Amino acid sequence: MTIETQAIEYWDENTLLEGFFACSSSHDHPVPAILIAHTWAGRDQFVCDKTKQIAALGYAGFAIDLYGKGILGQSSEENAKLMAPFMESRGKLQQRLKVALQTLTSMAQVDEHRVVALGYCFGGLCALDLARINAGIVGAVSFHGQLKSPGNRVSEPISAKILALHGHDDPMIPPSTVAEFAAEMSAADADWQLHVYGGTAHSFTNPAANNPAMGAVYNKVADKRSWESACRFLTEIFKEGEMN
Repeated sequence: MTIETQAIEYWDENTLLEGFFACSSSHDHPVPAILIAHTWAGRDQFVCDKTKQIAALGYAGFAIDLYGKGILGQSSEENAKLMAPFMESRGKLQQRLKVALQTLTSMAQVDEHRVVALGYCFGGLCALDLARINAGIVGAVSFHGQLKSPGNRVSEPISAKILALHGHDDPMIPPSTVAEFAAEMSAADADWQLHVYGGTAHSFTNPAANNPAMGAVYNKVADKRSWESACRFLTEIFKEGEMN
């Protein structure tokens, strides 16, 4: 299988963004796609590698850009500054996410009716927000993502299936927030799952994470287990799509 990759430029009003697209060259028909949202650092090599990993599974992958072409944070302080406007205005964030989703679904290689959003940390919140506003995705996967509700969830039931993968010892998402998330998903009549990994902190999927003081530490076992759960989730959703 040959994986072809390309940079995709797109705009949200006056902001030029650049995503990273990967798909096998062997497909002769549109395939299911995964929109991948980055951490608070920006669209870095980590999510680009995940995009190629997704393409190797037979899907199309698109690592989106939320900050602007070439913009990456170089420290926790810079990352927080980049993310802050979107946390302060979830409507602004959701608008940028919808533009990225529209860019992905317009591609000839993509089956626009079978798209899942997936994200890491800040990106996990992004994936969940696309589900919360019923943006047209069929599933959302959050890896150690922020779980706090945006306050503007649609009034009708959430149509996308939800998978949240969470470290029990993550200091950034306390048990009270996890409980609120569970209540929110149930109230929204969502088909949702929450997998909690014991002895696991924040950023557990990132081999470069090694900051115990901040609560961000890689966990090889949780990384493997969560990826396998995500892959099963994708298989289930996309097989159902074939039958509908």
